Amino acid sequence: MKIIRWALAALAIILIAAAFYLWTPSASFDAAAAIKAAAGYDARIIRDKFGVPHIYGKRDADVAFGLAYAHAEDDWATIQDVILFSRGQLATKTGKAGAITDYLIASLGIWRDINEKYETDLSSQTRALVEGYAAGINLWCAEKKNRCAPGVASVTGKDVVAGFAARTPFFYGLDEALTDLFRSSPRQHAALEQARVALLRLPPSVEIGSNAMALSPARAADGHTRLMVNSHQPWTGPVAWYEARLKSDEGIDMIGGLFPGSPLILHGAGPKLGWAFTVNKPDLVDVYKLEVDSPKHPTKYRFDGGWKDFEISKAKFRVKLFGPFSLPVEKTVLRAVQGPAFITPSGVYAVAYAGAGDIRAVEQWDRLDHATDFPSWKAAMSMQAIPSFNVVYADATGTIAYFYNEAIPIRSGHQDWTKIADGSRADLIWKGTRPFGTAPFVVRPSSGYVVSSNHSPFLASGPADNPDPENYPADYGVDRRVTNRSLRIQALYSADPSITGNEFVAYKMDVRYAPNSRLGVLISNLLADPAANSDQSLKSALDVLRDWDFSAEKNSRGAALAIRTGRLALGPLLDGTNAETPDPKAALKQAANELKKVFGRLDPEWGQTMRLKRGKVDLPLDGAPDTLRAIYPADASVSHVWEGGGGDSYILYADWAPDGSQTIKTIHQFGSATLDETSPHYADQAPLFANEEWKEPPMSLDALLKQATSDERPGRTSPQH
Repeated sequence: MKIIRWALAALAIILIAAAFYLWTPSASFDAAAAIKAAAGYDARIIRDKFGVPHIYGKRDADVAFGLAYAHAEDDWATIQDVILFSRGQLATKTGKAGAITDYLIASLGIWRDINEKYETDLSSQTRALVEGYAAGINLWCAEKKNRCAPGVASVTGKDVVAGFAARTPFFYGLDEALTDLFRSSPRQHAALEQARVALLRLPPSVEIGSNAMALSPARAADGHTRLMVNSHQPWTGPVAWYEARLKSDEGIDMIGGLFPGSPLILHGAGPKLGWAFTVNKPDLVDVYKLEVDSPKHPTKYRFDGGWKDFEISKAKFRVKLFGPFSLPVEKTVLRAVQGPAFITPSGVYAVAYAGAGDIRAVEQWDRLDHATDFPSWKAAMSMQAIPSFNVVYADATGTIAYFYNEAIPIRSGHQDWTKIADGSRADLIWKGTRPFGTAPFVVRPSSGYVVSSNHSPFLASGPADNPDPENYPADYGVDRRVTNRSLRIQALYSADPSITGNEFVAYKMDVRYAPNSRLGVLISNLLADPAANSDQSLKSALDVLRDWDFSAEKNSRGAALAIRTGRLALGPLLDGTNAETPDPKAALKQAANELKKVFGRLDPEWGQTMRLKRGKVDLPLDGAPDTLRAIYPADASVSHVWEGGGGDSYILYADWAPDGSQTIKTIHQFGSATLDETSPHYADQAPLFANEEWKEPPMSLDALLKQATSDERPGRTSPQH
């Protein structure tokens, strides 16, 4: 019996020790201190009839404080995830799925850079802004117990900066380059593929694309200047658009879109100017193969004729198990002169990437939001702290511009940078960044328009105004993609020398595929293929395709079959990658069988298959993948009706008349209450969005107050409804 008692006691000790070891530590949060700190800020949040927050304050920091609080009211769960991701602590909530992103945050040295440079590289104005935003989050957490997950608060200004530093490289494809390194390791490769989903909530069927268009008085029928802000993002998650209007006495006066965790408008318009970003894919990542002293536990690597020590540190994070328990994990982090290094089954590789070590992206956006004319806006862009994105600009003076924004590394022109470089060669190390304006751009074109649909910068305007590809050598890494959207917008604009306001909007909402697009060529080749035409099992399907007019209008009878065939044969984004069924005939046969099974016919109306679903709202949609009216299904399968999951989301249209007056129209695919199903603003914009209609936000305080649905000063007064 004594032995049993001793054994039970030993077991109890072991269990207690294990509980202490696995118990997830949580920093204490002083709610009273957070409430006291909030008293140092004064923001007025007035929500318009659609629940969109218009935030007023004397200081920029006051407005950021109010924005944080308003956005938390509408989408706290997502902001919370962004904070955890940015800290490298996502696995404490999501478990194993978040571990790879936590490791990446550590490997990229984001927090090392922020801790070293926060006081030196960011202006006092920007630090005050991000700290005001953090104070708004902390007030939200302090007001009600258990409103925020343990360990999230207190939030700091550094957390806000980390959100920008962590997300920006994912847009130009750093994660894709890292994923490629681990192709020989299926487990690690799959984990890295999930990192993009964990960060962006981006399924393979949805593209981060975008359209942006600007029209000068020279091309407008009425002499107006027009801007279309039309980013394509997932409809929910960390990079889903949220609309807000910000106005401070220190110079911010903007309405537009922002992501959870952002204290600023990322793109939109103010009284005098506006801009729109679209994703580009410059070559901003280079991979170097390293010769090391040990393949599994390297401490040195060959460089410049000798051996050099790795900079070695430890990444420490915790992976949630269940309840309050998590497993502490420690991983070795290597850094070489080129950048972070990774041990893979095929060798050790170092990675150089644009924006590494630069924490100033939020500073650049701060300056953009304060710009009052083209020179001040261009000066903000010249920081290049935002390392990628196409950008289209327009202002009240009639100036329009396009910049292929790319922080071009200064690197050897004698190396093929599409291939892995020799990590031992000192001459292949990046030597800084080329100045802004080195990459292609168009300013005040004679054609009177600039456009960007994730395509080559050499098709950004009219033929006489486009940059010359010969001026941009291969080591500049300029991508030369052509999308259906780029083909269609050029066809529409080139055929219309005098574009009206209604036409400007209609062209953005175009739903056709160009005959020379990938999908257009695929369908034309199928119809001309003798083998396909001799296959009796395909006769009915080919008849449907012959009657199709290359349109994705909601009443089209051929769009479902054509587009599903294209997604099988060309990949879910219709770009020729990740095709499930590369043989066009097999793809057509599979698409036909799927549609008959789900809809009972080969030619259901497109609006039957592509739907906007939100709460009780269930509406047909025009538009499809890679049309100017871009709609991507959340799921690529046809085992059920497709539900829109990304593409056209928040859209802003700005119009400046010759007399200086301005009209702004906007629309969101859902509404301002992005998570609260009980809110009247959960889906109140969805019918407008489905019908391609707009709302006009009130841009003066008097107009706003006439339709206000609530008026509050966080930390000072309760909302007045």
